[in-house]
Amino acid sequence: MPDETQTLSPALTDRTAVEPLASRPEAWLTRLVIAGIVLAALNLRPAITSLGALLEEARVGLHMSGSVAGVLTSVPPLCFALFGIAAPRLARRFGAGAVVCAGMAAIATGLLIRPFAGGTVGFLAASALALMGIAVSNVLMPVIIKRYFPDRVGSMTGLYSMALALGTSAAAAATVPMTEALGGGWRVGLGIWAVLAALAVLPWIGLVRGRGAAARSTPAAPAQDTRAPRVTRSRTAWALGCFFGLQATGAYITMGWMPQIFRDAGVSAGTAGVLLAVTMVMGVPLAFVIPRLATRMRTQGPIVVALGLCGLTGYAGLFFAPAAGAWAWALLLGISNCAFPLALTMIGMRSRTGIGVVRLSAFAQSTGYLISIPGPLLVGVLYQHSGGWGLPIALMAGLIVPQVAVGILAGRDRTIEDEC
Repeated sequence: MPDETQTLSPALTDRTAVEPLASRPEAWLTRLVIAGIVLAALNLRPAITSLGALLEEARVGLHMSGSVAGVLTSVPPLCFALFGIAAPRLARRFGAGAVVCAGMAAIATGLLIRPFAGGTVGFLAASALALMGIAVSNVLMPVIIKRYFPDRVGSMTGLYSMALALGTSAAAAATVPMTEALGGGWRVGLGIWAVLAALAVLPWIGLVRGRGAAARSTPAAPAQDTRAPRVTRSRTAWALGCFFGLQATGAYITMGWMPQIFRDAGVSAGTAGVLLAVTMVMGVPLAFVIPRLATRMRTQGPIVVALGLCGLTGYAGLFFAPAAGAWAWALLLGISNCAFPLALTMIGMRSRTGIGVVRLSAFAQSTGYLISIPGPLLVGVLYQHSGGWGLPIALMAGLIVPQVAVGILAGRDRTIEDEC
């Protein structure tokens, strides 16, 4: 059976953000797109990290069992995988910009409703709504960047990744102090992030309207080959999906367990939290540098190896001297976690067409997030049954090896169209 995207009519494909890449938006529209990218990126993680900061208070307030709270921490990657699959179909139907606009609205609505849902079921449903908006936006942001900035994929991916890292760390660090400053409980502390998400809707509304006006005033572009490659037949796509999944596994394990490793080694709880913040903040400057460097190289394998070596060194330090070199290990693991912006950059580089980027982004991210789900849970099981961190840290280090291997394959100078 032929791939459904190979039989799309020209009218249907024109509605995606997959128009000819040579077309350039007006200057005001470019500025609007940049504002939209930055604001969207700032909102793609606070729904998760703000809850992590107030999880205990929310669990008690909702009378949530410990097991349910534990499942809640594994819901984000599952939602990213499931809802991300729908992003290409939605983009073909409504346009990528319109879908991201709806995604930002879903995030704002979910964050506003979630704290006041009145029970565990409502809380989970509102969380799922916000995560659905995050999932489709995750997939389509590389598409937006490829569409509007085909000659600046590295720098714009860096800007996007830097804003994403900033939003992640800001929500983790500011939620509790902001809750105390507002004099409210955990409900106010979680709900306040809906304001930032609501602001992110505005530029995307302007963008969608601007695109409509441009379409009415611009002559039709010549017909082009809009057939989508069958991504599942591409070894590069599979390598990129596995690379995305393994780096996501390492990131979720680090965020979930690194403070506990330091605390069990004798580091104070406050210092352990600061060490995690250091690891997360490393993504802000490096998320801008690494994509720019990656786009100037024919193959990205050397960057993959360098990041992997940083991760192996950091885990070795956690194994042999977790407290003595804590700051060094936190820095090295923060560098290693910057495989995420590299993966996003390679998504934009491994396809020649916009519609190919849509399919590759959805496939790589959905596959990757599915791969990442068991990792943090397995670390917890090993820690509980072994009574120490030796086996879990060995697992973390061991996962770096296949990550480097598939990253080298994904970083080769070829596109999925070459293989499909």
